[in-house]
Amino acid sequence: MHAHAARSPRWTTATFADATDSAPMELRELGAHVSRCNGCRGRWFALRCAADAVHDFVAPRFVTTLCIVTAVIGLTALAL
Repeated sequence: MHAHAARSPRWTTATFADATDSAPMELRELGAHVSRCNGCRGRWFALRCAADAVHDFVAPRFVTTLCIVTAVIGLTALAL
């Protein structure tokens, strides 16, 4: 085995010969990655998530949504 290979990280979760487990180095790197991701969110993250949720709900039902909005506007116009 080369000296460089001995110093490189050993990703035990991707091996077939050993039992799957997480090494402390892997957990530390995962924690650092999650911290970086959380730092990238910014102040508008919650609003963007809400907009994505609304879009994900409405987009597959676009025609139905248009019909409902048209019906509500029509009924409101008739009521006035």
